[in-house]
Amino acid sequence: MKRKIVIGLEIHLQLKTKTKIFCSCSTDYIGATPNTNVCPICLAVPGTLPLLNEHAVSLAVRMGLGLHCEIKDNTRFHRKHYFYADLPKAYQVTQYEHPIAEGGYLDIIADGKTKRVHLDHLHLEEDAGKLVHPTTDGRLAGAAYSFVDYNRGGMPLSEIVSQPDMNSAAEAIAYILQIRQLARYLEVSDGEMESGSLRVDVNVSLCNDDGSLGTRVEIKNVNSLKSIERALEYEIARQNRVLDEGGALVQETRMWDDASGVTRSMRTKEGARDYRYYLEMDLAPIEAKPEYVAKVKENLPEMPWDKRDRFIEQYGLSLEESQQITEQREMADYYEKCVASGAPAAKAANWIKTEIQRVLNDKAQDIKTFSLKAETLGELISKIEKKELSNTQAKDVFAAMVNDSLSLDEALKKCG
Repeated sequence: MKRKIVIGLEIHLQLKTKTKIFCSCSTDYIGATPNTNVCPICLAVPGTLPLLNEHAVSLAVRMGLGLHCEIKDNTRFHRKHYFYADLPKAYQVTQYEHPIAEGGYLDIIADGKTKRVHLDHLHLEEDAGKLVHPTTDGRLAGAAYSFVDYNRGGMPLSEIVSQPDMNSAAEAIAYILQIRQLARYLEVSDGEMESGSLRVDVNVSLCNDDGSLGTRVEIKNVNSLKSIERALEYEIARQNRVLDEGGALVQETRMWDDASGVTRSMRTKEGARDYRYYLEMDLAPIEAKPEYVAKVKENLPEMPWDKRDRFIEQYGLSLEESQQITEQREMADYYEKCVASGAPAAKAANWIKTEIQRVLNDKAQDIKTFSLKAETLGELISKIEKKELSNTQAKDVFAAMVNDSLSLDEALKKCG
């Protein structure tokens, strides 16, 4: 029996601040010696008091505005109680009843169709530490203990909770990619799943015969886009199989085992009552007055989807070309500088998609650190347009500039 798939996502973004959300410890924990970026506050020493990082608030507001949310004034933090070894306080400081941003939406393109995914809210919270499991030859050694690194504990997070509006793995992936692109455009987070600065919890259910939502299952430990796709495919098939056999699904949290390609039950899904939320009295309410929100809004860049649509209209690019060039804000800026320097829009797009992208891939380099200026590339392409160089000659000149660090004039002489 074919059942409608319903997917909602919880995306955790580590915010791009220099210090943690409630103390002055460094957020540069990648590669740091375990338990060195810590202090009495993030280790929960009795008698210490948290102090809210204002920059984390402004980044959350930026992200909320980018997602068309309503920014709320006078919002509060709560304590969320549960015991995990990676939280020394035995509770997490988070926002529960009063999130910083509510509502909102994000338009995505999946399977050639545009779809609007509505958001429930965006809230601020602190990250937990990290458990390090003893291993032997890359496999769990079966030890009855784990090591704890608290360097990550207290990192500022914004959690973005969607409505259950997605109905396929393709839509879920498109949504995650759009969130990541927005976070990078707004310079809120680098959005790297590999380093853990973007993490996703997947909620999936199958509709009942009457169209109502079925039993929801949450999937954790999904660390890449490919794993999310595989986890969804497996879990949807598993739930269909259970229901086809006359069984009943349990609301639970399952973990994704990437090596085996299966989800495994972790625990019965907790509800809000299990967490015993109550107000964090050590932190004052967050003020986000209309004038403050307006000031943040004034400094927002052009949104990635607006830039994509503008490039299609202004430069005559196809949707695919525009998506590729505007994926990175820096690449889009590079393209516009190139066109402003005399290169025809279509030829500039073609060079960036082929020659520039090839060099960046070969050198494992980013456009932000690319040696050839956009204005110089524009001059080179304009020479092709003026019939001063053939395409083959221009590629030789381009290679000389990139590989030998020559100026345009020097490269022209060398290849002449």
